[in-house]
Amino acid sequence: MFEGSYVALVTPFRNGAVDYESLERLIEMHVASGTAGLVPCGTTGESCTITYEEHKSVVRFVVEKARGRLPVIAGTGANSTAEAIELTTAAAKAGADATLQVSPYYNRPEPDGMFLHFKAVAEASRLPMVLYNIPGRTGRAIELETIVQLAEKVHEVVAIKAADGSLDNVSLLRLRTRLDILSGDDALTLPMMAVGGRGVISVLANIIPRDVADMVGAALRGDFQRARDLHLRMYPLMKAMFLESNPIPVKTAMGYLGLCRDEMRLPLSPMRPANRERLIAALHDYGLRRAD
Repeated sequence: MFEGSYVALVTPFRNGAVDYESLERLIEMHVASGTAGLVPCGTTGESCTITYEEHKSVVRFVVEKARGRLPVIAGTGANSTAEAIELTTAAAKAGADATLQVSPYYNRPEPDGMFLHFKAVAEASRLPMVLYNIPGRTGRAIELETIVQLAEKVHEVVAIKAADGSLDNVSLLRLRTRLDILSGDDALTLPMMAVGGRGVISVLANIIPRDVADMVGAALRGDFQRARDLHLRMYPLMKAMFLESNPIPVKTAMGYLGLCRDEMRLPLSPMRPANRERLIAALHDYGLRRAD
């Protein structure tokens, strides 16, 4: 159901408000660049600092402007089940094609609570669900047995964004489930696809969508030599996107390239000068230059 290069879409801001004009330009760029789908309001979209009304509005806007040309997987997770249901129900009403559900953060539920959380969200909307396993952000991994249980018992659970850094888990998920596995880490996309992954929800695709799509497409065709060449060329940029907390580097890069302003919301702060220089050097090495 889900394969290819999906973009973890940034939320552009201008003078403290969502910059819908820039957001529309970004959507059109992805339509033209081979991106497989749009994922608004995830980690990269600063979901933790946009208000609920902004969250719902951004999802509606992305669905409207995509106009069915690209599927929209709306980030609607929360650490409160009731809040996740509210956001997911709104996304379903807006016409989103699926939901991205991060594991509840901070309160660190036990496996039974994790299962019941995702089950309740799925039953409230019936949207296809992409689980999002990123323990480095949430403080609690979705355990393998919980994922297997969800895949078996909750029909809406159809895919997982794997950002736990474990190739072992990708192999085990391929052996034990039929879930589509999407990388949540650009640098691990190709290794994950080598053992059964189907693509990526990519930060890097915000700035070089065509190249990320080409790499994933080559791997899906079985042309791993071509995919490896593209991976190695992009690898320094992949690492530069995480010189500081995401989305600080990618928004800084997008501002430098003129794709949108590099404005973020506190507690995210402007990139430190030394790291910004390293980021710009990586952009230059790749052949990307400041917008005129």
